[in-house]
Amino acid sequence: QVQLEESGGGLVQAGGSLRLSCAASGNIGSIKTMNWYRQPPGKQREWVATITSGGGALYADSVKGRFAISRDGAKNTVYLQMNSLKPEDTAVYYCNVKTWQWSDYWGQGTQVTVSS
Repeated sequence: QVQLEESGGGLVQAGGSLRLSCAASGNIGSIKTMNWYRQPPGKQREWVATITSGGGALYADSVKGRFAISRDGAKNTVYLQMNSLKPEDTAVYYCNVKTWQWSDYWGQGTQVTVSS
């Protein structure tokens, strides 16, 4: 099993920046990818970004060029640096890991609110 603890959400004005963190513990060696998802108010959860075990990064078109995902292997932590935030980025952001055994683990979610 993998446990995830998120931090870093909050309220920011449009154009501002926030950095989310997600610390993983437990069976770290089973992690294949670390991911961020978000769920805007009244909408379904959507994928935001992925970082692979090899360090490759993928982004949803809606955040490409503004968000950056990174990973600190020594701390077993994944980050999401969010720049040039827009009101439509307002959502609950969830950390997720997918393991080599095809399991999914989720963090508790952290609220990000972008005011116009």
